[in-house]
Amino acid sequence: MPAAPDFPPAPDAIKPVRALISLSDKAGLENVARTLAGLGVELVSTGGTKAAIAGYGLPVKDVADLTGFPEMMDGRVKTLHPVVHGGLLGVRNAPAHAEAMTTHNIGAIDIVWIDLYPFEKTVEDGGGFEAAIENIDIGGPAMIRSGSKNHGHVAVAVDGESIGLIVEALKADGSTTLSLRKQLAARAFARTAAYDAAVSGWFAGQLNDAAPARKSIAGSLAQTLRYGENPHQTGAFYRTGERRPGVAYADQVQGKELGYNNIADADAAYELVAEFESPACVIVKHANPCGVAVGATLSEAYARALECDAVSAFGGVIAVNRPLNGEDARAITGIFTEVVIAPGADEEAKAVFAAKKNLRLLITDGLPDPHGAGEVFRSVAGGFLVQSRDRSLIKPSDLKIVTRRQPTPTEIQDMLFAFTVAKHVKSNAIVYAKDGQTAGIGAGQMNRRDSARIAAIRAKEAGEAKGLAHSLAQGSACASEAFFPFADGLLEAIAAGATAVIQPGGSMRDAEVIAAADENNIAMAFTGVRVFRH
Repeated sequence: MPAAPDFPPAPDAIKPVRALISLSDKAGLENVARTLAGLGVELVSTGGTKAAIAGYGLPVKDVADLTGFPEMMDGRVKTLHPVVHGGLLGVRNAPAHAEAMTTHNIGAIDIVWIDLYPFEKTVEDGGGFEAAIENIDIGGPAMIRSGSKNHGHVAVAVDGESIGLIVEALKADGSTTLSLRKQLAARAFARTAAYDAAVSGWFAGQLNDAAPARKSIAGSLAQTLRYGENPHQTGAFYRTGERRPGVAYADQVQGKELGYNNIADADAAYELVAEFESPACVIVKHANPCGVAVGATLSEAYARALECDAVSAFGGVIAVNRPLNGEDARAITGIFTEVVIAPGADEEAKAVFAAKKNLRLLITDGLPDPHGAGEVFRSVAGGFLVQSRDRSLIKPSDLKIVTRRQPTPTEIQDMLFAFTVAKHVKSNAIVYAKDGQTAGIGAGQMNRRDSARIAAIRAKEAGEAKGLAHSLAQGSACASEAFFPFADGLLEAIAAGATAVIQPGGSMRDAEVIAAADENNIAMAFTGVRVFRH
């Protein structure tokens, strides 16, 4: 380990003499370049950035004028030179460094503004392998890291906000402070780390390596949160760069600031509602759906979803898979709702929601692909878990009927609907559903029997609330997202009124469970796919 040199303390105020600028996105460049030039800062640049600065009528020096070497190898080599990195890394008040800079004619570089080649955007836009490779920046990260390491003397900007802070400081008193330079260095190192994470993640994907030896997760701050799950916990929301439609990139039209739990629930609701082709509504409370339904319209779907568990729906999160109109908005605002997320809303709907000042309305640019590739993460003490997104899709042809009684076509539809919902319910999960509507949902229990009982209670209460003489689960299909380890859970579903059951199968006691189904003359199908959600 290199010993820390005995450098003199870094000065607090640095009055910049030279700035090196290299940008892919030149938004804001003219104003900044004019300000720096007006303050007497020499501008140094390369390629398109240099041409742009010169086009503004401002004096600008080419990096090649400093190094004595032209750009070469298709621009791959231009800033990787001792004159550049010496100017960034030299500790100006350290005698040995100052002597080396003088001896080798190395001028100090006091400001670096670099935004890196657009690797992430190249990948996002579907660029091929070679295009992605050519958009891996080498010189940019090297200069950012050099300047950031030497933040005692160099101010580094990696985005518009960073250079804005530098310009603001210079306008105030013509210098940057050590405190600001430290802040900028931390931001800069985070940017190069995120950039490297994007490159390494993409490369692993190109090699179909699901478990590389090292894995990095990077995100950009979307917002700081008032708190985390509880008021005594801090919280923040980051975007990873995956342009999957949903809460991360939604436009918040109105309402209070989103909280930690709001964001988690909105994500859960929107991922589920995207599973359905017909107009659908999902109501989520505390990470689990409490009502799911399809209908001829969103208003009908919402009314049917609400019927399942109107008590739990109070203060919930609502997701729909069609743009909202005024009628939909009036229906949804009938009870207190925290968040509504949808792929659009007309002006009438927005006006209706506007009357509910605290309701958060989120509009997205589409629906997530429920069968698209991707990864999900979960933290544990000292590490994190990674798995591929559950992209499972069960079709009628995938079902293995294991009972004497065959399910009717309607029961098959109900089974598939219920199993789709169960895929998004925390385990142990039991879902009763009929005619495109959940009748009862049991979630998060330590055994499957209790989930079946809880779902039955919900269905019974829903039937009573609707004025029916029977449970809403009467004649329903029951879905279990994992196998029944014993027949007791199945018997609870039968007692609740289910006439068909769908489950993965695979238990040591499958024969016992099938026998119980046959004894009660119900139909049962195995999917062969478990959709357990812990």
